[in-house]
Amino acid sequence: MDVRLATWNVNSIRSRVDRVVAWLERSDVDVLALQETKCRDDQFPEARFRELGYDVAHVGHSQWNGVALLSRVGISDVQVGFPGMPSWSAKEGVDPAPEARALGATCGGVRVWSLYVPNGRQLGDPHLDYKLAWLEALRISAGGWLTDDSEAQVALVGDWNIAPQDDDVWDMSVFSHSTHVSPPEREAFRGVVEAGFSDVVRPYTPGPGVYTYWDYTQLRFPRREGMRIDFVLGSPALARRVSGARIDREERKGKGASDHAPVVVDLAD
Repeated sequence: MDVRLATWNVNSIRSRVDRVVAWLERSDVDVLALQETKCRDDQFPEARFRELGYDVAHVGHSQWNGVALLSRVGISDVQVGFPGMPSWSAKEGVDPAPEARALGATCGGVRVWSLYVPNGRQLGDPHLDYKLAWLEALRISAGGWLTDDSEAQVALVGDWNIAPQDDDVWDMSVFSHSTHVSPPEREAFRGVVEAGFSDVVRPYTPGPGVYTYWDYTQLRFPRREGMRIDFVLGSPALARRVSGARIDREERKGKGASDHAPVVVDLAD
């Protein structure tokens, strides 16, 4: 069957649930992966989406991070975190624990992973080491899925917090000493691609000047000063099904918008 898949960093689902519901009602999306829900499981507004006919899976531990999957084509084999996913502790003396950054499920025959890759903060920060280790663990796991089944339909979707090409930021000179564009981060992203996954959106939304994120400050959105950091990476079997893709820039406009835009991919039967 045809499946319309989307990913969206909503930057607090409780603040933006009305916008997400309205967008789902007009977008005809079958599966939506959410990032930065910023709530515990018991705070997630599940009923609002079930009213629209979506099954819901969510993992969130606090007011930070949080990922979810909404599907009207079924959800099965839900998995929180991928094998080898590193843990993190922000406080000295507190044992590291897995964060709510990865959630996988089978939806309409596609294994969808909603991913919120660690930010990395700044060059030299331990959080960047954590980010790189997290991506390496993802590369190993994702590559293993394709080794086990080369025809597996897998979508790695979400906020990758990496701009893999210079055209993916509005001005490279602004980011020359920043995370998101550093060689180790780009190499880590490329490692996932080389494990067998391709960016299925870029062929339909070529740059330069095509972004998925615009900071709230300094009029970045109206000045078209953004970053392309949200991606759908598909396995070969999934990539063969892609019939179209778009970035819904309009959803970044208006009061109460997330700082990210939804990314939408159409899969043909």
